[in-house]
Amino acid sequence: MKNNLIIIVVLAIIIIAAVLYLVGFFMRKKNQMKLDNLEKRKEELFDLPVIEEVDDVKKMHMVGQSQNTFREWNQRWTEISTRSFAELESQIFEVENLNETFRFMKAKKAVAEAEETMNEMESEVEIIRNGLKELRESEERNSLEVQKALDVYEELSKLLHDEKAEFGSAYPELQKQIKNIEIEFTQFVTLNTSGDPIEAREVLENAERHTYELDDVMKRIPPLYDELTRTFPDQLKEIEEGYKRLLADHYVFPEKNFTEELRRVQKRVKNSTVDLEKTEVDAVEVANRDTANAIDALYEIMEREINAKKYVVTNHKVVGDYIAHALKNNRQLMIELDHTSQSYTLNHNELGRSRGFQSEIEELIRRYEDFEPKLNEHTIPYSEVQAFFKDCYKILDDIENQQVEIDDSLKELRKGEKIAQEKVDQYDFRLRNIKRYVEKQRLPGLPADYLEFFFVATDRIEELSKALNRIRINMEEIKKLSDLCNEDLELLDKKTNDLVNSAALTEQMMQYANRYRHTHEAIRVAMENSLELFSKEYRYQDALDEIGTALERVEPGAFRRIEDFYFNNLDAI
Repeated sequence: MKNNLIIIVVLAIIIIAAVLYLVGFFMRKKNQMKLDNLEKRKEELFDLPVIEEVDDVKKMHMVGQSQNTFREWNQRWTEISTRSFAELESQIFEVENLNETFRFMKAKKAVAEAEETMNEMESEVEIIRNGLKELRESEERNSLEVQKALDVYEELSKLLHDEKAEFGSAYPELQKQIKNIEIEFTQFVTLNTSGDPIEAREVLENAERHTYELDDVMKRIPPLYDELTRTFPDQLKEIEEGYKRLLADHYVFPEKNFTEELRRVQKRVKNSTVDLEKTEVDAVEVANRDTANAIDALYEIMEREINAKKYVVTNHKVVGDYIAHALKNNRQLMIELDHTSQSYTLNHNELGRSRGFQSEIEELIRRYEDFEPKLNEHTIPYSEVQAFFKDCYKILDDIENQQVEIDDSLKELRKGEKIAQEKVDQYDFRLRNIKRYVEKQRLPGLPADYLEFFFVATDRIEELSKALNRIRINMEEIKKLSDLCNEDLELLDKKTNDLVNSAALTEQMMQYANRYRHTHEAIRVAMENSLELFSKEYRYQDALDEIGTALERVEPGAFRRIEDFYFNNLDAI
């Protein structure tokens, strides 16, 4: 029993030792794998061309903030390549010692610390490389911009030398500015070489700005110079000579300061020329726009009078004839109005309006005759006469339109009288037809209200006839009476038809109701009442309502049936 226990203990110890050995073996192997991976990553990091990239950027001769940024990246790389790499080497060495001495747990912790250091280094190197790349690309762009500015400067120098005449009096100042820019670029090179990056950058920025400002100025000067030396002087000379010729041709200008304005514009051109010598292009551009507008205004003054003369010469006789024509027409119109007013009432102030036309025409004649000697003596601007002639056309056109309107209205009076007379005859004929139609019905009598309306219509027609037979006819009154007569006859037609239809329907209803007379007391009473209303009081509609209501109670639908039959067979009845 004791021997068995010893064997079991020994076996247990052997198993535990084997397990511990296997655990240690695997932990050591795992740590070694991580160490190998760290070594590989370290070598890859060492193999990155960071030093070459730093040298490439260094060769770019940066200035200002770019140089400060480069120094920062370079310092960070130096710290990594010295301190951080040394720290990593120390950590790897420590892991190797711990792993070899079977202190696996400490080795595992040390590996984790070394990996963290490695991660930080890789991240930092990536940041540094991206920063160097951005700096290199930025400096390349800056170099291109500097080269572009230098190219522009060279082009400006060449242009100023080759096209000297295009810049005129501004040439000396432009040459001076070109020289100043050249000095600035030279100063930049000197400062950059001597290691003063901040001031070098400031000088470079000034040189670039002055280059592009000069480029803008030189583009704007030639057209301004051309205006001041050729366009404006030629135009002003043409205006001055043209103005003198117009005065010699007896033109009169309402503007008394024309010569003063011409001198003022000439002076402005001289002042702008002085400003152009100083290359003050903004001021010159504004002044030249004002000069161009002023010159256009002077041209317009002369052109206005030239065109006005053509208009006056062309329309002089035409306007005189038009005035005479309007005067003649108005006199004839007034004679016609006087003649017409003896036979017709004029309701729209036609006489007053024609007298107003007369006054307007006489005023035009007075002004026209007043302009005649002034034109002959050349003491009035043609533009003033032109404005008067245009007013004449406008006024005379309006007068003529109104004259035609009045004349047409006079013709309408006679035409309206004739139509009204024809209507009186038509109304009389219609009234007689209505009377004959009613008489043919052989009714026992006619209601008082119908007779009253018949006589009203008759009286209205007689009133219209009397109005037409007056010595002086009022056509507006006649038109109103004619419309009333027409309305009366329309209504009388309706009343007559209603009267006749009511009487005829009453008779048919009574004939039909007779079959119920002995069997229905209500029908008998209704027939007696209806007969009373029909024969003695001549209230045909009331008689119809009386018998129709009673019949409808006895035989529903009978009233509508008889009524429909009646209206559907009017021609046969």
